[in-house]
Amino acid sequence: MTQNLGELVASTKAYGIDSSARDAAKRGVIDSIATMMAGRVEHAVALLSRAYKPFTKGDAIEIFECDLVGTDAAALINATAAHVLDFDDVSLKGHPSAVMVPALLALAQERNAKGSELLDAYVVGYQVWGELAQRESDMHHMKGWHPTGIFGSVGAAAACARLLRLDAGAAAHAIGLGATQSAGLMANFGSMAKSFQAGRAAQAGIMAAKLAQQGFTAGADVLNHSQGFLQAFSPFGRVTRSAEIAEVGKEWTIQSQPMSIKKYPTCYYTHRTIDSILALVKDVDVSEEMINCVKVHISSEHATVLCNHQPRTGLEAKFSIEFAAACALLHSRVSLADLTDTVVLNPRMQALMSRVETVHATEYSEQWQGAAKADWVEILLADGRTLETEPVVYAAGHASRPLAREDLNEKFTSCARAGSMEIDSVEILDRLWNLEQENIDSLWSGLCG
Repeated sequence: MTQNLGELVASTKAYGIDSSARDAAKRGVIDSIATMMAGRVEHAVALLSRAYKPFTKGDAIEIFECDLVGTDAAALINATAAHVLDFDDVSLKGHPSAVMVPALLALAQERNAKGSELLDAYVVGYQVWGELAQRESDMHHMKGWHPTGIFGSVGAAAACARLLRLDAGAAAHAIGLGATQSAGLMANFGSMAKSFQAGRAAQAGIMAAKLAQQGFTAGADVLNHSQGFLQAFSPFGRVTRSAEIAEVGKEWTIQSQPMSIKKYPTCYYTHRTIDSILALVKDVDVSEEMINCVKVHISSEHATVLCNHQPRTGLEAKFSIEFAAACALLHSRVSLADLTDTVVLNPRMQALMSRVETVHATEYSEQWQGAAKADWVEILLADGRTLETEPVVYAAGHASRPLAREDLNEKFTSCARAGSMEIDSVEILDRLWNLEQENIDSLWSGLCG
């Protein structure tokens, strides 16, 4: 399989990547840059930048202070910034854009590459990521793995190999070198280390492709070996390890399984619950004094990931269904402004969170692994009444309910504002929506001033 994927990476120029695949990738690029800008002011990013900058100088811009550093350092810092708020897009069991876009931006600056080259490399990396993710029948979270850290280094390695135009043999070694750097633990959810795992995956992808370019080698069948990538990370060993891969050229994975764009800066497993509550409170006045209990109906698998039941920080709250429900009820929104330590520690918030409980679903989705057929909420009131939200199957922003272009533009603008980026969002967005014609170094330098 490793060799077959290497051939896929090297042969995509012959297949050609059509405009609809590039357009789908473009949404991931725009959303990732947006969340990167918002995340640049987070303490985790400041610490990472401070630790790395004394040791590396180069041709790529890191987002924290817009300084020039080496490509691997830029990928690490920028991918951490893109993921630290958990506002980045989701697909293929993880967060592909937060890993691949920062890696490709850094490498494209060094190579003076065009936007069309970056988009094609993104599509290829997405293809390899999806090829591996769809082979597992169980949720990696249940074993404690963070899928973004696991698949991200391989997807980023493939994308970077495509941007470097490696031949099939070298591309296969890049994929193998990405696989051997895979890492990420669920126990880090709610801490700085979670976003660091995305940063390391981006950094690993660049390192893997550059090493392979120099002739550094990896195992010939590192992906589907009996002791290789797929088997080692499989929660229960129910993984398909055959060497055959999906045929490309007719439809890319990014076309059949495009990313979902987040509307709220919390774990995606909270979004259906948030949508259901916000729809209710638009029409019904519900104050916290009226509420005895909030019962969130959700799958046990998603409840396991949402492991922080009484969060004390904004980072912890991102993985708390209790916070998501309480915030939606208290503020009729869940926004970047709500994911702060001050808001989380507010006595009203803490009190309402303590009255939220989960009910594990018995009916499961046929399309979404580990998800309930729908998520919904019961609100038990002090006067004896019970309010029920409408069940939500697909959250707003899901690939089947995509954000309109103007909504994605608004998210980009608000993220730039949250990150104190003094840019002309209209001009930058116009360039990003026409990314094929752009020079990445010129675009990125202009955005970062």
